[in-house]
Amino acid sequence: MSPTHPLPESFCGYLVQRDASGLADCAWTNLPIADLPAGEVLLRVAYSSLNYKDALAYQGHPGVIKACPMVPGVDAVGTVVQSGSYEFVPGDQVLVTGFDMGMTHWGGWAQYVRVPEDWLLPLPANLTLYESMIFGSAGLTAGLCVDTLQKHGVLPDKGPVVVTGSTGGVGSLAVAVLARLGYQVAAVTGKTSAHDYLRRLGASEILGRDQVDDASGKPLLSGRWSGAIDTVGGNTLGTLLRSMRHSACVAACGLAASPQLPTTVYPFILRAITLAGIDAAWCPMAWRHQVWLQLAGPWRPPLLAEIARDGQPEDLPRLVPEILAGRVQGRYVVCMHPESEGQETGV
Repeated sequence: MSPTHPLPESFCGYLVQRDASGLADCAWTNLPIADLPAGEVLLRVAYSSLNYKDALAYQGHPGVIKACPMVPGVDAVGTVVQSGSYEFVPGDQVLVTGFDMGMTHWGGWAQYVRVPEDWLLPLPANLTLYESMIFGSAGLTAGLCVDTLQKHGVLPDKGPVVVTGSTGGVGSLAVAVLARLGYQVAAVTGKTSAHDYLRRLGASEILGRDQVDDASGKPLLSGRWSGAIDTVGGNTLGTLLRSMRHSACVAACGLAASPQLPTTVYPFILRAITLAGIDAAWCPMAWRHQVWLQLAGPWRPPLLAEIARDGQPEDLPRLVPEILAGRVQGRYVVCMHPESEGQETGV
C-alpha cells in the first residue's frame, strides 16, 4: 500500500442502479471498498475522462451497461495502492482504457478501481497523469487509426487525409497527430465556431458536413483523399469510400450518425480501397503499448493542452447531455481526487 495514500474503508463513485421498473439512475455515492470487483491491482484514481460511451452508461443504456449496479468510466489513470501482481507494485503510476471498464466491470468514474493486471499499462515516461487522460480511449483510438493508415502506405507524401467529427475527442486528436506528422489534414465539422480551433490543431482545410454527404447514388466520386479517419459512419462513410484515391485506406472507428453503410463493391475492386475497422477497447496489448509510446513521444501534438477541458465529478451530470448532443469540443479530463489536484500532474 502506498504510504502517501492509506487505503480507506469506502470511497466515492458514480453508481448506476435500476429500479423495479428497469429505469436507471446514476448518482455520486459512497461505496465500500470491499464491493469493488475482482482484480489483481487496486488503483487510487487520479483522473478519468468523459467519453460518448460513458455518457450512454450514465443513462443506463442497455447496449453499454451489461450489469447493475455499475460504475461508468472506460478510462482511469492513477497510482497502485494494492497489488497481487509481480508486474505492478504499490506506488506505480498506471493507466487503463477500454476492455470491460464501465460495462461489466466497475470503471474509472470513482476514486478507486480494481482491475485485472493484464488490463494495465505503465504510465508512459513522457506523460503526466493528467496528460494521459487528455488522450485516454479517444487518443488511443486516434493513434490506432493513424498507425493503420501508415501500415497501409498512407504517408504524408501520398496526399491529403480527411477526418470527420473533427471537434470531438477522437477527431481533435486525430487532426493534431496527423498534422504533427506532416499530413495535409481536411477536418470535417458542422461547427463554424470551431474553425479557428481546428486550424490551431493543424488542419489545412475545413469542410462542412454537407461536403462529405453525397446523395447522388453514384458508385464512385472524384478521388480526393489518400486516407480518412471516420467517426461518423452512415452516408458520410459511404461518401468517403466513393471519394478515395486509388489504394487509399479508410479507418472507421465510430457511428455517431448511423451504423448503416450505403455502398457498393466498386471502391474496393476498382480503386483497391481498404476499409479498416478500429476497436480500441479490445485491441491487442502489444499494439496498444506501441501506440501509447508513439503518442507520448514522436506523435505528441504540440498543442495537446488546447484539446483539454477540466472537470470535476459534480460536472458530469451537466456534461453528459452535452456530449450526447455533440456539443463537447475536445476532451474533458475529470479529477477524481479534487483535494490533490495539481499534486499529481508531474512526470
